[in-house]
Amino acid sequence: MNVQFDLSERLSWPFFGPEHRTLADLVTSWSAEHLSDSEHDESRDAVDAQARKLVAALGKAGITRYCVRAEHGGALKDFDSRAICLIRETLAYHDGLADFSFAMQGLGSGSLSLAGESALQQQYLPRVANGSAISAFALSEPEAGSDVAAMQTSARRDGDHYVLNGSKTWISNGGIADMYCVFARTTPGQKRADGTVGAQGISAFLVEPNDPGFSIEKRIDVIAPHPLGTLRFANCRVPVSRRIGAEGDGFKIAMRTLDIFRSSVASAALGFARRALDEAVAYSRQRAMFGKTLADFQLTQAAIAEMATAVDAAALLTYRAAWQRDTGQPVTKSAAMAKMTATESAQSVIDRAVQMFGGRGVVHGEVVERLYRDIRALRIYEGATEVQKLIIAREVLK
Repeated sequence: MNVQFDLSERLSWPFFGPEHRTLADLVTSWSAEHLSDSEHDESRDAVDAQARKLVAALGKAGITRYCVRAEHGGALKDFDSRAICLIRETLAYHDGLADFSFAMQGLGSGSLSLAGESALQQQYLPRVANGSAISAFALSEPEAGSDVAAMQTSARRDGDHYVLNGSKTWISNGGIADMYCVFARTTPGQKRADGTVGAQGISAFLVEPNDPGFSIEKRIDVIAPHPLGTLRFANCRVPVSRRIGAEGDGFKIAMRTLDIFRSSVASAALGFARRALDEAVAYSRQRAMFGKTLADFQLTQAAIAEMATAVDAAALLTYRAAWQRDTGQPVTKSAAMAKMTATESAQSVIDRAVQMFGGRGVVHGEVVERLYRDIRALRIYEGATEVQKLIIAREVLK
C-alpha cells in the first residue's frame, strides 16, 4: 500500500529546533530511497548479512554519527536524545531491522562514550560513527535480566589483565559485533536487609570477539529476526586498558547509558504504530464492503480515532522525555512513562490494524503482520513494562 511518512506536524512542537527539522528531512529521504517493504529472507545468515549492510549504509549516510560525540567522529558535541528519537521513529516506520541496527550502534558504544579512557574511545568510536564496526551491549544474563544486581559473570584482576567467567544472554548483535560492552562483577555485591545483593562491585569492559576465552555459545531465533546470541566467557582475558570507567562503576555507567537511549525505544514503538495506523487508514479507504468502504463504518472510524489519539499521546510523552534529558532535567520517571506508554499503545494500535485487515493481516509478508512481530519485543527489552511501572511508582512515592 502506498503510504508516506510525514513528520511535519511532529516537528512543529516546541521540543524541536531547526537542526532537528534538517535531520528529519535527511533520514526521511534516505529511508524512502534505501528501505524496501519487500519481504525479507529471515534466515539467520541472511539477517546477519542484512544487519551488517544496514550498519555500513547508515554509516555512509552519516546517520550513525548521531550515536557518537563529535570529538570521536560523531555529528554533535553531545548526545541529542531528540535527534536519536527522530532517527529511530523514522527508521522503524520503514524497517524494523534498520531501526535495530542504528539503535545498537548507540547503545553498544554509549558506555565507552560516557566513561572510557580517551585512547580507548579514539580506537573504537570513530569506527562506530562511520559504520565500519558493529557494537553490542552485554548486560543481561540467564538469571539476571530486570534484576541487574543478580549478575553472576565475574571479572578477576590478574596482573595487566582481567579474567572474565560467566555468560550473557539475549545480547543483540551477539555473533556479528566487533566490540562488546560487557558488565561483570569485580567484587561481591553488598547484602541488602532482605538478603538480596546490591548492584555495587560491577565493572564494565570492552571485549573483542577474538579475545581468548570468549565465544558465542548459541544464537537465538526470535519472532522478529535480528542478530541475537548468548555469550560465553571461560577464563576470557581482557587487558586492563579495556576497562570502561573506574572499577565498580559499571552499574552507574549502564544506567547512564540506558537513560540516554530508553526514550528512543519509545520512539521506535512510535514508528511501528504510525506505520500501522497509516496502513489501516489507507486500507480502510479502499476496502469495499457491503456497498461502502470499510472507512465509511462508524466502528472503523472509532477504531481509527482511538489509534490516532494513542499514537499522539505516546509521542508527546516520548519527546518530552527526550527534551528533558537534553536540557539536563531529571528523566527517570518521564522516560519510564514514555517507554511504557509508547510500547503498550503501539501493541494495541498494531493489533487493531491487523484486525482491520482481516485474513490479510496474518499473512506472512504483509506489513501489518511484520509490525505485529516487530512490536512485541519492545515491551520487554531495556526494561519490561512491569519494571517501568515500578520505576514510575518509586519516583512518584519519593
